[in-house]
Amino acid sequence: MVSRRQFWVLVALTLMWGVNWPMMKLSLRELSPLYFRALTMTGGALWLFFFFRARGVRMWPRWAAGGGEWRSVLLLGLPNILGWHTLSILGVSELASGRAAVLGFTMPIWTVLLGAAFFGQALTRRVSVAALAAGIAVALLLADELTSMTGRPLGIAWMLVAAMCWALGTLMMRRAHLTLPVEALTVWMMGTSAALLWVAAAAMEPWPSWQFSPLMWGALAFGVFINYGVAQIIWFGLARHLPASTSAMSIMAIPVIGTLSATFITDEVPGWQDVLAVVFVMAAIAAVLLPAGALGRLRGRLGA
Repeated sequence: MVSRRQFWVLVALTLMWGVNWPMMKLSLRELSPLYFRALTMTGGALWLFFFFRARGVRMWPRWAAGGGEWRSVLLLGLPNILGWHTLSILGVSELASGRAAVLGFTMPIWTVLLGAAFFGQALTRRVSVAALAAGIAVALLLADELTSMTGRPLGIAWMLVAAMCWALGTLMMRRAHLTLPVEALTVWMMGTSAALLWVAAAAMEPWPSWQFSPLMWGALAFGVFINYGVAQIIWFGLARHLPASTSAMSIMAIPVIGTLSATFITDEVPGWQDVLAVVFVMAAIAAVLLPAGALGRLRGRLGA
């Protein structure tokens, strides 16, 4: 069971991660994608490092033959942090933020599909239904982008590959034999990825003027202290104790929050394709993440 405090904390977390999508889009009006990601990820990594160290978490990876804990940081950081965060911000730069969130949160479906393709996991009927629902959502958004005068189908490709990176990283994390605390692992994956992003940004994007509006500074602060800071701390505190069905419901709600909040933050009004895509992605996430008993109870309530 979820306590009342856990429920409201989870609601806050879902709102933070949902609102983060249009906040990223807002930030890209004044800062290029790679510099935005490098700046906010660096600030978030520093924030978390000092927070967890003050709480007594062992933060320094140990070096040993074959790389030791640093090897885990680098290998797991490539898909989990560098791949997902780099490609998703490129997707947000091309697409409406709500649309990017919907595509990004196909990641649970890619997790089970990649698991079936490369790790011998069973491909159940529920997974097949989820894949079909996710495919319909992608087709709806892709068709709209291709027929729009300002369509950006490349953004859809960025987001789908980003979701695949997240899925691959999840599968690798499940199979990793970790000795480094997960909090420290996350901080160092963020730190090493941020270092690579600074190099990539310097090579590919013009140096920012740093003459930002107050609204932009607020958006950057949100990225550092909320998205990469408070939200991560809350998640670490909840993840070990939440039932799988509760986590799934939170994940299902994030693209909804992203799509709705974009209307107020970036003036992006969702079309009927976006609304239908959200419904199909929510159905797909439910099919792969919600336990069978939870699905039965949900159907019972809807039928009542």
